[in-house]
Amino acid sequence: MIDDAVGSDLRPLLREPSRCILRFLVLLLVLVSFSAAGAWLWAGLGEFVGTSETHQAAPIVTSSLDDRAALSEIKWAQLKASDEIAELNRRIDAAREDLKGILDQISVLTSRIESLQNSTPVASTPSVSAPPSAQAASGRAKKRRGRSTPQGPVSVGGAPVIAAPMARAP
Repeated sequence: MIDDAVGSDLRPLLREPSRCILRFLVLLLVLVSFSAAGAWLWAGLGEFVGTSETHQAAPIVTSSLDDRAALSEIKWAQLKASDEIAELNRRIDAAREDLKGILDQISVLTSRIESLQNSTPVASTPSVSAPPSAQAASGRAKKRRGRSTPQGPVSVGGAPVIAAPMARAP
């Protein structure tokens, strides 16, 4: 029985160190693999950064004469367009100033018209004497008497009606 008791006590002790060693080896394997992956990424990143710098520098250095000519034409067109825009802005500003002047003139004329309209009823008091209006009435009466009255049929408006010619019988 003692042998059975001693044997049973040793088995858990023998299994424990193997689990610790196994855990240690797994942890060591994970650390080594992470280190290798980091080194690989670091080398790849350095290559990527170096490659992108050479890609940017290469087109600038190796630009052809056609590209340079095209770029100079584009710059010239941009300068021409900016000059035209500046000229248009100057013209717009001048037109705005003209419109402001016209608006000022309109407001002055409007105020003058209003002042004249307000002063007209005050100055329109009748200062004319009655005898000239009596003379005008007598002149109208003379004209009415001098008119001849039409003979024959008269239209509703007062004009003489012209009779249609009669047809002759053969």
